Amino acid sequence: MSTPRISFEFFPPQTLDASFRLWETVQMLAPLKPSFVSVTYGAGGTTRKLTHEAVGAIGRNYGLNVAAHLTCVDATKAETLEIAEAYAAAGVTEIVALRGDAPKGAERFTAHQEGFASSVELVEALARTGKFKIRVGAYPEPHPDAGFAGADVEHLKRKVDAGATSAITQFFFNADTYFRFRDACVKAGINVPIIPGILPIISWEGAKKFAARCGAQVPAALDEGFRVAARDGREELLALTQCTTLCARLIEGGVEDLHFYTLNRPHLTQAVVRALGITPEVALEKVA
Repeated sequence: MSTPRISFEFFPPQTLDASFRLWETVQMLAPLKPSFVSVTYGAGGTTRKLTHEAVGAIGRNYGLNVAAHLTCVDATKAETLEIAEAYAAAGVTEIVALRGDAPKGAERFTAHQEGFASSVELVEALARTGKFKIRVGAYPEPHPDAGFAGADVEHLKRKVDAGATSAITQFFFNADTYFRFRDACVKAGINVPIIPGILPIISWEGAKKFAARCGAQVPAALDEGFRVAARDGREELLALTQCTTLCARLIEGGVEDLHFYTLNRPHLTQAVVRALGITPEVALEKVA
């Protein structure tokens, strides 16, 4: 089995305890030499300032290639591009361009009257600056807002045509889900890397809630497996086995990059990456 490139997603802290957890996460995972790390916005773009601060600190203190999230939520076009310029001034060369979730209390995304109406418009504007490598989101299973079968592939194609250079998928539980999506994208003429997003399962109940929000199908066998594991006190072992097996199947199917949604809880992600044969020592030898 070949060794994949890896990357990690973090989210900015909003409390002192969360700040300690973020830096513990970065300290544990940085030695694995990820190809990049990303830093999210909160729901509705509520952590813009914190995101900018975290992006700068991670880049300065750990020398990591940081991709900053940028969304269309609750901001004018000028304000959004001003944030992008601030990232560029701080040395950021990659942006994860997303439409963004609806603000708290709203059921659906509604574009700001003077803002970008979609991630496609945001990608087009960022591409015109010529300053960023632009990553976008992708949905291997139907997005809750998808209006028809194949809409997610079609929308990704529009983002790639607008200037996106790679895509990171929403998480999924079955490798075949990713392979079917990848094949459909190739058939549609999408020729950029489509990086699988991996969610190490820290809490099965939490994972199911995430899945319900984003449209990811929960396999009945996996649900039953975690029910039995909880009874026997083996949830961590099952989570490690499930995630490692999923990653191994993806690698066997030709995947060269894996993006881990860490939730700022690094231990399981670190264990999975090590199980795949990636260690700090190996990563440092490759750099050298």
